[in-house]
Amino acid sequence: MQVITASRSEWIAPFTGLEPGQFRKLVRLVAERGGEEIADGRPGRQWALPLADRVLLVAVYWRTNLTMRQIGPLFGVSHAAAHRVIDTIGPLLTLAPVRKRRIDSVAIVDGTLVPTRDHRLAAPSKNYRYSTNVQIAIDADTRLVIATGEPQPGNRNDTTVYRTSGMKDQLANRPVMTDGGYQGNPEVIMPFRKPRDGTELPEWKEELNAVHRTIRARVEHTLARMKCWKTLRDYRRAASTLVDAVSGIAHLHNITLTD
Repeated sequence: MQVITASRSEWIAPFTGLEPGQFRKLVRLVAERGGEEIADGRPGRQWALPLADRVLLVAVYWRTNLTMRQIGPLFGVSHAAAHRVIDTIGPLLTLAPVRKRRIDSVAIVDGTLVPTRDHRLAAPSKNYRYSTNVQIAIDADTRLVIATGEPQPGNRNDTTVYRTSGMKDQLANRPVMTDGGYQGNPEVIMPFRKPRDGTELPEWKEELNAVHRTIRARVEHTLARMKCWKTLRDYRRAASTLVDAVSGIAHLHNITLTD
């Protein structure tokens, strides 16, 4: 027996964080991206759930981090079918690349540790768990996520992961703000560091650092909001699927801000 369904709009907001109208737009986007392969009534073997319910299942999974054996019965399908739905629909929810931007638009980048069960990628990290380092970039004005990096082992620092995750290439030719942990990347805008001789910074540098902290805090707020989708607090699936989950959650986060 199916418990949760997209046909009952009261289930959408508490389980996905989206309003019913936002969710309907998301379903239409997935239908356009997926085409005939995911369409309802396609030739051959039919999906057990209509497309809207499949999109809802993925959003509910990311939001609640229920196990497959828990989320399957909620939608009236087996845990194996729930796996297949997430594998098929998840990549269709990913963030679209930014095609246009203002010349003066500034990106803010920060990394976060995502506890990850798959030790093929995760590594012991400073949060005392096996984690991956995920880089997130937002637009400083709109606060929308504009890029996500390929997850890297959690024992690597931000200055290295910024390059190896592909984030540096994605943000090429635009001003980028970071915290002081991105030493070694001279193209980014970082706060002034105190001299090694122990002397104090000039007042004008302290004032610029204060402004820098205020602006850069926006990306930390974004990371905190993204972790309302609880799968980023304890990722149990294969590490190779984490990149799509992070990008998809960034997409859902953007929808909640813009619509």
